[in-house]
Amino acid sequence: MTTDLFASRQQVYQPLAAKLRPLQLDHYIGQEHILSKGKPLREALDAGQVHSMILWGPPGVGKTSLAKIVAERCDAHFITLSAVLSGVKDIRAAVEEAKQYQAQQKQTILFIDEVHRFNKSQQDAFLPYVEDGTVLFIGATTENPSFELNNALLSRTRVYKLRELSDQAISNILTRGIASLEGVTAGSSQLARLAQAADGDARRGLNLLELAAELIDGQQAAAITDEILDEILDGYVRRFDKGGDLFYEQISALHKSVRGSSPDGALYWFCRMIDGGCDPLYIARRVVRMASEDIGNADPRGLEISLNAWDVQQRLGSPEGELAIAQAVVYLASAAKSNAVYSAYNQVMAEIKSQPSYDVPVHLRNAPTSLMQEMDYGAEYRYAHDEPNGYAAGENYLPEALKDKRYYQPVPRGLELKISDKLNNLRELDKNSRIRRYVKE
Repeated sequence: MTTDLFASRQQVYQPLAAKLRPLQLDHYIGQEHILSKGKPLREALDAGQVHSMILWGPPGVGKTSLAKIVAERCDAHFITLSAVLSGVKDIRAAVEEAKQYQAQQKQTILFIDEVHRFNKSQQDAFLPYVEDGTVLFIGATTENPSFELNNALLSRTRVYKLRELSDQAISNILTRGIASLEGVTAGSSQLARLAQAADGDARRGLNLLELAAELIDGQQAAAITDEILDEILDGYVRRFDKGGDLFYEQISALHKSVRGSSPDGALYWFCRMIDGGCDPLYIARRVVRMASEDIGNADPRGLEISLNAWDVQQRLGSPEGELAIAQAVVYLASAAKSNAVYSAYNQVMAEIKSQPSYDVPVHLRNAPTSLMQEMDYGAEYRYAHDEPNGYAAGENYLPEALKDKRYYQPVPRGLELKISDKLNNLRELDKNSRIRRYVKE
C-alpha cells in the first residue's frame, strides 16, 4: 500500500482505521449506488462542484471519509464539528472562520458529525449561513433525517443514504490493513471471519484486525490464526442500535413476519434482536400486542401463550425466558390471523372522538336510589339469563343514535368462523323479534 493514497501516519498512535482513511475517491470502497460513474453525486464531484447534503447511514460505512474527499475534490476549507461536543458557540466560531475564507474567495465545508444530536435551536443556528452560501453543509447521521432534522434544513440539503458495507468490501479493506501491518499475515478464511464479524462496519473490522495483530506479540512473520480470532471474537455482539433506526426496523420486521405467517422470519428477527442485546421483556410486551392486534379472536390462545412467555421471562430470566418468547413468536406466526378486534377498536375510538357524547339508554342504567327508580332507570331492562337461550332478542345496548351500528366484523378464519356464525344467528333472532314487535303494534 502506498502512503500517498491514505492519511499520512503520525508518530503518535493512531488507530488503524484512521491511518487507512482514503484521501481519494478512487480508493473509497463501497457506496457505488451514489458514487459510480454517471451518478449525480459523482458527476458533481468530478466537476469540482458540490451542494449541501446529509450522509445518512450506519456506523463505519465511510460518512466522514466521504465528506473529507468532497472537500478535497472541491478544494474547499474543511471545518469539522461533533454534535456531541459542540454547541451554538462553536457553530458561530466556525461561521466566522468560514467568512474569513469567503473573503479570500475560498469555499468552506462545515461538516457536522452525528448532526441528529443537535436540537432545533442548534440546527437553526447555522441554517442562515447554509442559505446564503457562507458554508456548504455536510451532516453525518445514523438516524433517519426525516425524524431528527428540521424541515427547513432538509429542504436545503440532499439526503444520500449510505449502505452497510458487504463482506467483500470489508475484506478488501482488511486486505489493505494487513498490508500496512509489518510482519503480519492472515489467510482468506481468517479475513472472511473478521469481515463477517465487522457486520458491515469497516471501522469495527479494522479495530478487530488491529487487536488480532497485537495478540501475535511481535512474532516475526506471524499469522493471525483461528485461535486468535476465537479469543478476540468471544462475546461478540452484532450491530444493534437500541432506540435507533435499526432497532425499530428489526422490531417492525418481527411484527410483520408474525402478521405474514412466517415463523421462520419471525424467529430470525427475534434472535437477531436478542443477539444484539435487546431487552427480552421489551420483545415480550410487543409479542402480547401482536397477539391482540393480528391474531385476536381467531385464536385467543395466542394471547394466553404470549402472556405466559412474558411471565416466564420475568420469573426465570435467560435463557429459559427467551425460549418461551420464541415459542410464543412461532405460535403467533403459525396461528390463524384476524385484525377484526383491532379494526373495530380503532373505528369506535375514532367515532367517539368525532361524535357527541351520547347518553346511556335509560333501560341500561342502574337504579340504586328511589329517585332513579321513579325516573324509570333500568325499568325496561331485560335480564338476559331469564330469556330463552340466555339471549334478550331485539334488545339494544348502544346509544339510540347508533343502535344499528356493527363494528366487530369477524374474519372467516380460526375461531372467528364460529363467532361469526353465532353473531349471525343472534342478529337473525333480533330481526325476528323486531318483526313480531312491529306486527303487535
